[in-house]
Amino acid sequence: MRVPYHTMLKEFTRVLSKKGFSEDEAQDAAKIFADNSLFGVYSHGLNRFPIVVDYLEKGMIDPGKKPVYIVGMGCMERWDGQRGFGPLNAKKAMGRACELAKNYGIGLVALGNNNHWMRGGTYGWQAAEEGLIGICWSNTMPNMPVWGAKDRRIGNNPFVMSIPRANGEHVLLDMAMSQYSYGKVEQCRLQGKELPLPGGYNAAGNLTKIPEEIEKTGRFLPAGYWKGSGMSIVLDLAATILSDGNSVKQIGTFGEEIGLTQIMIAIDPEKMSKKELINEQVDEIIEYIKGSEPADVQKSFYYPGERAVASMKDNLKKGIPVIEEKWNRVLRM
Repeated sequence: MRVPYHTMLKEFTRVLSKKGFSEDEAQDAAKIFADNSLFGVYSHGLNRFPIVVDYLEKGMIDPGKKPVYIVGMGCMERWDGQRGFGPLNAKKAMGRACELAKNYGIGLVALGNNNHWMRGGTYGWQAAEEGLIGICWSNTMPNMPVWGAKDRRIGNNPFVMSIPRANGEHVLLDMAMSQYSYGKVEQCRLQGKELPLPGGYNAAGNLTKIPEEIEKTGRFLPAGYWKGSGMSIVLDLAATILSDGNSVKQIGTFGEEIGLTQIMIAIDPEKMSKKELINEQVDEIIEYIKGSEPADVQKSFYYPGERAVASMKDNLKKGIPVIEEKWNRVLRM
């Protein structure tokens, strides 16, 4: 089943407008969820929408709370999200980082006490649309074991980096520090599919591709084994220090994944180089990468974010694929 993009946007807006958002805020928030599905990240679009609405109804997210400025120095600022609506707070923080970058060449906003930002790539894309390099990450609740451990003490803290392209088909890396994000594992389970590669451990302590077994143990595999584990730790450390916000350890005491810490960085490459040269360099590197000799003749090579752009074009034309149960739930809201 496929749903036209504008239909999905309209339904999301309708629901959010009844949950305490102003008309403009409901539209902006709905666009973030609809765009996530449009780009093929269904786990953080339609599939996550009912969960967020449930949080709103329980009062765990207050749409009336707006981020407030705490302190700043030059190109760096610290903000408090006041546990408001995560995606809109994160969008505002990246917008402010972009403003600082256009002034100083680089801008950094440390956003503490925020809620889940949904798809981190949203904010990398936001920077790229401004012609800026974007770097951002978020910590999470403790949902992954340190490499070699059984109990969960680190987050799968998603990391994003974007590079702008003149044609609008930006380079966008959006990766969790786990081999697969929680959303991707859930998506495969809902579709009745196994993961392409092992993504965690089963009850016997063996690596598995079966989503249900990984969700049952909660032992998600760090990306790159010890490397992903180490990256998770340093991202949490840097975010906590810069924001004076909650660490993964502290978030784990809240009972729900709230009060997260996020870092938004924007860099203006045109402060150091000419736009024409930047575009030439990006295109040259991408062309070189895509010219790789395949180990499998049927293998295609993609730069980070290329398949998301392809999904966006296809979904605009044909409609967005939906899990009927999830879509019908939204229609009933």
